[in-house]
Amino acid sequence: MLALADAIAAALATLLAVPSISQWPWALAALPLWLLLAKLLGLYDRDHQAIRHLTIDEVPGITAWAAGGAALLALVLPLTPAGGLTASAAAATFVCAALSVFVLRGGARWLWRRLTPPELTAVIGNGELAEAIGRKAHLFADMHLELVASPQPPRGDSEGSDGLDELARRVDRVIVASEGADSGLISRLVVVCRAEGVKLSVISPLRGRARPFPRISQVADLPVLEYDTWDVSRSTLLLKRAFDIAVSTAALVALTPLLPLVALAIKLDSRGPVIFSQLRAGMGGRPFRIFKLRTMFVGQSLSDVVSIEDLREPMFKLRRDPRVTRVGQMLRRLSLDELPQLVNVLKGDMSIVGPRPELIELVERYRPEHMFRLDVKPGITGPMQVFGRGELSFPERLAVELDYVENMSLARDLRILFLTVPAAFKGTGAF
Repeated sequence: MLALADAIAAALATLLAVPSISQWPWALAALPLWLLLAKLLGLYDRDHQAIRHLTIDEVPGITAWAAGGAALLALVLPLTPAGGLTASAAAATFVCAALSVFVLRGGARWLWRRLTPPELTAVIGNGELAEAIGRKAHLFADMHLELVASPQPPRGDSEGSDGLDELARRVDRVIVASEGADSGLISRLVVVCRAEGVKLSVISPLRGRARPFPRISQVADLPVLEYDTWDVSRSTLLLKRAFDIAVSTAALVALTPLLPLVALAIKLDSRGPVIFSQLRAGMGGRPFRIFKLRTMFVGQSLSDVVSIEDLREPMFKLRRDPRVTRVGQMLRRLSLDELPQLVNVLKGDMSIVGPRPELIELVERYRPEHMFRLDVKPGITGPMQVFGRGELSFPERLAVELDYVENMSLARDLRILFLTVPAAFKGTGAF
């Protein structure tokens, strides 16, 4: 299905580049070269290897594929009666191939998940890691997993039958999620899963600050986990600020026709102002005034529904908040209530991507290990928004935000920004 998507995208780009219908057969004869290039770039392998793989993860490979395909076409066509390509035609080929293959590959994966049954998946282990992978399978339907009950086998250094062969014969994937998984068990599983053609995934117990990212080096037979323990470079921060200004300015200009309609809907639905403002904790814990589209009835306060002093953790989400209006529910589901925060980004109080800004009353209850959230500017969107939103527990939220803070980059910001759109339309955890 991915190859078909690539072939269609390459054909569209080729037909765009070659204006004459009589030259199309010669140009389309190069389609196998496009598919070969995709294979060489690994664009047909990662879905089989990774437990979760999204089209957005392929952007570097897709860009290289489109550029390489356009270059191949420019080199091959002059050798045929079709003639050569102009520079503008080659550029158009690149742009058309990159954009169309991104859409078509995403569509192919969407269709595949609806045509094929999910992978029967056995989780070996118990405790926090096993519960975590179960929640991820629930939150991320694109993983396409169906968890089945599995017996807990003995340790991998045991002799004789341990139930692993029988387990592997009735599932498509085995996930080891145990703090104490030993090398003997993993080695035994590798042999059994390879014999049965079953995929094997091992959840690392190294999470949070203990997680290495993204490098594993090798010294002879010893794998070495490498850690980043230095600050984000000033050039990265400067580039991030330039990105924030450019995106927020463009978004405000593009959304100008929409905002009056949203404002009218808010006014017709309930009395009160269109814009709501509130003090939140920013970078370093400094308070700033955040702007949002009003989604609640006027006169409602937080103390009407929750007591911050009684919360077990410095976080809360109400699934059916009685303070929210009908229009407010729709705005929250699509995250449209956050749009005025583009002004906060221009002012420098916020960033496009970052941990969500929290109430000052909640930040005052943070423990020292929670304070890392305040090391960067809060964002309009962030890891919490694309990895489950309100469905995340406080430890899960901290984990994805810690990973972002300690590995911040413009590439990661772009990935989160692209993932925000489908996450907003799906509405998972939006309340």
